[in-house]
Amino acid sequence: MSGSMDAYDLDLCASLQAEEIAVLESIHPECLSVDAAKGMIRLEVPVELPDATAISIQSDVLTENGSSSSSPAAAPAQASSSANASPKTISLSTLPPILLDVCIPASYPYTAPQIRTIHATHSWLSLTRFDLHGRLAEMWEEGEGVMYNWVEWIRSGDFLDALGLSSTEEGRRIIRIPHPTPGLLLPILQKFDTSTQAARFSANSFECQVCLTSIKGARCVMLTCGHVFCRSCLEDFWKLCIKEGDVGRVGCPDPACVKEQREATEEEVRRVATEEEVLRWRWLRMKRALEKDPTLVHCPMGLCQTPVPKPENVEEGSPWERLRTCTECGYSFCSYCKRTWHGPVSQCPISATKTLVLEYIALEEGSVERKQMELRYGRTTLKKLVEEYEQERAFHEWLERSTGTSCPTCDLRVEKSSGCNHMTCVKCGEHYCYRCGARLDRKEPYKHFSTPGLRCFSKLFDVESIDDEWQPVEGFEVI
Repeated sequence: MSGSMDAYDLDLCASLQAEEIAVLESIHPECLSVDAAKGMIRLEVPVELPDATAISIQSDVLTENGSSSSSPAAAPAQASSSANASPKTISLSTLPPILLDVCIPASYPYTAPQIRTIHATHSWLSLTRFDLHGRLAEMWEEGEGVMYNWVEWIRSGDFLDALGLSSTEEGRRIIRIPHPTPGLLLPILQKFDTSTQAARFSANSFECQVCLTSIKGARCVMLTCGHVFCRSCLEDFWKLCIKEGDVGRVGCPDPACVKEQREATEEEVRRVATEEEVLRWRWLRMKRALEKDPTLVHCPMGLCQTPVPKPENVEEGSPWERLRTCTECGYSFCSYCKRTWHGPVSQCPISATKTLVLEYIALEEGSVERKQMELRYGRTTLKKLVEEYEQERAFHEWLERSTGTSCPTCDLRVEKSSGCNHMTCVKCGEHYCYRCGARLDRKEPYKHFSTPGLRCFSKLFDVESIDDEWQPVEGFEVI
């Protein structure tokens, strides 16, 4: 043994070993643990898969003679059980580490390193069955360091190809892992992948696409679409939208996602908002969904206001269509007049009230007929009904005068103070023209204003005449 040691320059070997360890510590410090006193090196190498790779966990039960159920010799005996056990397929980005305990001789790299133990964390792969030890030993070449190559080979997942566990189907890479208990291994791999991704996200820095500040991932939120925002920006934006009732904007603020109208999931909202705000967000979403039904009417009881849908199994055009029964408070009312249900035959009392008011207004002030109506119904009551009628009429006149064409889908009216005539309904999301009410193409909404021959051609904006005559400015004299 000593004679063979004298054949190598041990100082040179020590220098090469130190150089290789320094390279590993600089590139993969999390993978290396050195025990210089015993000449042992532990390599803990996680398997990082490109993007999200399909992992198929297949049942692999060992037979009495120690052979695998997937081997040809055991195939006849295990045909029925293998057919019943369907493989579990998941999508992962990482697999648990491979542990290597390596003894480095003094003459390394001119003599081969000795792999004392090799183990897959959580026992997700039987390394002895696939002889990973022998394949690693074959990679060593005299005079060349091999530990860095080992780390890269395992970390990249290339060893799975060499072991015959990886294949390509329809352009997609699939890794098949045989295991005696796929049901137990599946949650372990998923939990490891989730925790690893979370740790990496917290340790890295990301640029918030709202405030454009580089912030640690621990103070950021990654949405399911992949966009990252700092928690404070997302919190301010979403809480403001929930407060103002604009639930459709509670989503990813990235322009691409805004264009696709991508909304946040409940889990994403819970990570940012308080419990009270989450409840309001859920209520607003339910309210928006219900309001898309044109037959829906809210309960007229002041403390209820529950949305009440149209009754089922009622013939269209039947007077029973007007009946609504609140599921929350049990109040039965007419959907037309919002009064207590008066039956399918009786007319709504509102129509009679309106007729009475119009008859009273048509009579001359101080006439005998008007005094008789005041004695019959009460002067104060009639004055109040006339005042309510005048207010309602004034409101409808203002609505017609101050608002443009209503939304062609949900009939919602809006008042435009400035801007273009391309409108997007906040209630149903319909694109329409403010001037003529025509529905616009979602992908090319401005084609309506740029196509010659259409009545709104070149009328995207309502241009008012501007008096641009020159006016003298006080304090300046014309030379």
